[in-house]
Amino acid sequence: MTISTLTLNDGNQVPWIAFGTGTKLRQQDAQSPVENAIANGFTHLDGAQMYENEESLGIAIKASGTPRSALFVTTKLNQLQPNQTAKTALQVSLKKLGLEYVDLYLVHAPGHHTGQLKEVWKMMEECKRERLAKSIGVSNFGVAHLQEILEGAEFPPSVNQIEIHPYVWKSLQPVMALHKEHGIITSSYGGLTPLFRAPGGPLDPVIEKIRARLEFTRGQPVSLGQVLNKWLQSTVSWSSLSNSTSSKADRMREYLDTANVPELTAEEIESIENAGAQHYYKFLVLSD
Repeated sequence: MTISTLTLNDGNQVPWIAFGTGTKLRQQDAQSPVENAIANGFTHLDGAQMYENEESLGIAIKASGTPRSALFVTTKLNQLQPNQTAKTALQVSLKKLGLEYVDLYLVHAPGHHTGQLKEVWKMMEECKRERLAKSIGVSNFGVAHLQEILEGAEFPPSVNQIEIHPYVWKSLQPVMALHKEHGIITSSYGGLTPLFRAPGGPLDPVIEKIRARLEFTRGQPVSLGQVLNKWLQSTVSWSSLSNSTSSKADRMREYLDTANVPELTAEEIESIENAGAQHYYKFLVLSD
């Protein structure tokens, strides 16, 4: 299965969907789930220092036998320890991963570096110049955080990974506008929150109606998760990455199969966003 890619503002390509090693896999041995993900078609592996499982991610990459060039590996900067920099922290991650470089290195949370964001970003840029990371970006950054590092930056962030689903979509418009202005890809996590963390909301009947229409049009089963992933892909197609942490092979194939689901209509997209605007729910706050 060929996974479509997006072009970052530095010219590098990134697969639109990633297998994440956070959430249920945080502080867990991720080897078997990651090997399963690769075997079932995932090429983008999304890790982080905070997840405390980079060693098992690296073991899985090696055990898979997949050429390094065929994989896209992301990791994220955690809180800095005394006398540590973003560069030395990445060097520790690379040793754990057993890699010479990562494809994407993100500042995980602005709140971990209050008053030091510009200094941290300068060191992120050094990681890119030295090709320890092909691309650099941020995660959980709001407008003020982005403006702080964009001022005087040699390389603007290629990515901002944030929680995206219909229940936060309305509140994200200011940061999305800034992303568009600077060509920053919007990487999503938590896209299935309305199904698994906030069920019973105004979105439920809307998603079910669309699911039934897509299933009828396709002539094959379509899941509620595919509807939401399709919304992500359709609504922010110029700027969306989706992350999945499911370790079940059938669920992995289902997420990758989203590309084969018929497109949403403009009316369906509008109905999802209107329903989402009726209820606000955010499950993770890492931006303060």
